[in-house]
Amino acid sequence: MAKARISIGTWAYLFNQEVPTTDFHQILHKLQDLGYDGVELGSFGPHPSPATHPTKASRAKLRKEIADHGLALSGIAVDLWAFKTPGTSIMDEIPAAYLTAFLGWCAFASELDAKTIRVDTVVAPNFFDADAEGQKIGAEKGMERFINVWDKSSKIAADYGLNVCWEFEPGFAFNKPSEIVKLVDGVRAKGNPNFGVLYDTCHAHMCAVVGANQTGAKETLPGGELELLEKLKGKVTHIHLIDSDGSLNEHNTSTHNPFGTGKLDFDKLVPAMQASGVPHDWWTVDLCFWPHAWEVTAQSKKYLDKLREKYAAA
Repeated sequence: MAKARISIGTWAYLFNQEVPTTDFHQILHKLQDLGYDGVELGSFGPHPSPATHPTKASRAKLRKEIADHGLALSGIAVDLWAFKTPGTSIMDEIPAAYLTAFLGWCAFASELDAKTIRVDTVVAPNFFDADAEGQKIGAEKGMERFINVWDKSSKIAADYGLNVCWEFEPGFAFNKPSEIVKLVDGVRAKGNPNFGVLYDTCHAHMCAVVGANQTGAKETLPGGELELLEKLKGKVTHIHLIDSDGSLNEHNTSTHNPFGTGKLDFDKLVPAMQASGVPHDWWTVDLCFWPHAWEVTAQSKKYLDKLREKYAAA
């Protein structure tokens, strides 16, 4: 990956905003004006989804709308967070509801010409130890079920030409460095080279340096987020960039600090990410839960433009 294109996730303009930007067209127009190369679709709430665009014609129109603003789709994050209860859960032996929903989003993403679809573990870090909702099966069995469902999910995604990225983070189960590596290796070992991690710089710092929200013995890495990235080399299918001050936000996950206001050394991180084997050239800004996200959207682009000039010139 020699060059880079810059996008930003649309969820930034929904969560923790005094006035959420619900009009997707308005987001496209503003990002075009700010010189972004792409947009990453949070396919939930009022933003485009299979529910709002159920037909091929409506999806073709949406795809054209994105292109008409000079943008491309860097990926899609989908609404699978409802699948927590027995009978629908991602942890079920036969997670039919989850896989049916995932299939629908794969078709949707493919018709929008997305190449990457995001998943996460949905449940809290202590879920398997806390007997939550009758699911006390233990972490080992829990990981096995995630591996099995994401094996099926990855094979569905492959039929649509999609890579799958798992966004590990301190707010959800399996947030220790060794667990992250074990889970991704487990899915890939079942013949799924299109499955990998979403390496989010602030989540990586919180998992590998701070050890936030980890159950049992805390596990960190001497080399921090860079060492974790090295362990995941060749297994990264997507990249999110944002700073970290080492804190958790009110939602019990990583604070997504604007660039330059945290502790991360992007002069070290960016070259390592460029060498990680990620199968595309997207750098996606993630301002999730940051108040007044529009106020730092332009600054984020300018910050990454300088890094792109240094490390990823076309």
